[in-house]
Amino acid sequence: MRKVFVLAAILVISMAVVYFSSCNNETKEPEPTANKDSLEQVIKRGEYLTVHVAMCLGCHSKRDFSKYSGPVMPGSEGAGGEEFGEKMGVPGVVYARNITPDAETGIGTWTDDEILRSVTHGISKNGDTLFPIMPYMNYNRMAKEDLLSIIAYIRTLKPIKSKVAPRQLMAPIAAFYAPQFLQPTIEGNVRPPESDRVKYGEYMTTFAVCGDCHIPMTPKGPDMSRPFAGGFTFDVGTFKVGTANITPDSATGIGAWTEERFLNKFTLYREEKNYDFNPGKENSYMPISAYAGMKDDDLKAIFAYLHSIKPISNKVEKYPK
Repeated sequence: MRKVFVLAAILVISMAVVYFSSCNNETKEPEPTANKDSLEQVIKRGEYLTVHVAMCLGCHSKRDFSKYSGPVMPGSEGAGGEEFGEKMGVPGVVYARNITPDAETGIGTWTDDEILRSVTHGISKNGDTLFPIMPYMNYNRMAKEDLLSIIAYIRTLKPIKSKVAPRQLMAPIAAFYAPQFLQPTIEGNVRPPESDRVKYGEYMTTFAVCGDCHIPMTPKGPDMSRPFAGGFTFDVGTFKVGTANITPDSATGIGAWTEERFLNKFTLYREEKNYDFNPGKENSYMPISAYAGMKDDDLKAIFAYLHSIKPISNKVEKYPK
């Protein structure tokens, strides 16, 4: 009997909705759905991470080193082709792939899961292993929701037909792939709360791949015993520049820096006029004009994390001969 009353009530409500709807002759535009709003937020988050934090476009585009910090050349976003050779510490040469939605030369036919596997485990759609200059070991520690937001944004890029040359390494790719350092799944990864400045700063520092450049390099690879101590030299051809020591060592690192000084290092380049010039041999390989778009609170969190790590004394020559 109770079920009968429930069904009857549902029927009455349904009839009322139909009746009052038919009485309204006005045609209204459909309101934006919650799903649409959510997707827009996801893409917005993805754009922020892609352009200003993870630096996906900084590698997978052409950079203009006739300007300070080599900003991305308009129209090349995601098209790939950037060369990384022996001067960058690569045993041979690899090229950044085309990550635009072009179906023929980009990732237009890739599924989200295929892109996610490539980004977090270094395995491409065809099962090929990526050279670890692609920082999939970092992204393997990132929250899945952030990674999916990047994928959502990349899918909005303009498709560019750009076939990238194959890599040429001096040893089998298996020699550079270390799955033992990768988590088998990213499902449990969580973005720390922003209220935990140090942990959240560590998360953002990992996402921004600061440690991959700010570390001493040896003939056998990065010196993992001295993380963030700087000293790797980028030889772009027109200039050479050594990465800074960003540990809290007071004499050779950023131990004496205030939060304000650290922030100003980035925020200065939020205005194009401050990087729209040719510095010649005193250029920077660090895409600071893109990092400048990071939120103040995120930069402050990174500073808090860097000040929490072990100080390492390592004097770096900024512009080696």
